[in-house]
Amino acid sequence: MDEWIIWVILAIVLGVAEIFTLTASLGLLGAAALLTAAGAAVGLPVPLQLLVFALASTAGLFVVRPIAVRHVRQPQLQRFGVEALLGKPAYVVSEVTGRDGRIRIGGEEWSARAYDESLVIPTGATVDIIEIEGATALVYPRE
Repeated sequence: MDEWIIWVILAIVLGVAEIFTLTASLGLLGAAALLTAAGAAVGLPVPLQLLVFALASTAGLFVVRPIAVRHVRQPQLQRFGVEALLGKPAYVVSEVTGRDGRIRIGGEEWSARAYDESLVIPTGATVDIIEIEGATALVYPRE
């Protein structure tokens, strides 16, 4: 069997293993094996093939992988949905108690309850949204 076929088989095995691990390490080793298969196909002797594999693997693991991991682990820059409402100010439309009430967030009217059930927040007050439970905002008065 030709050496380049062995390298291609190794690259496929490493690529499939990467799908199950998602570490980016095995995928980079698979890419190095493909590069080595190309070298073997043009007639490089086995010692040079091993050198190509070692250099490509080292470059991939120490140069490319840290960059890829850094991009994957970046924090989410913007909050979406109800998470975006947490901490925002709202205007009380009808008195908010521990049981019910209405607030205006931006241009929308929401049902609300006081975060502290003993509080009564009057109409016209400004509150902060502490939590969202279903379609109800739990709020606390601004100081």
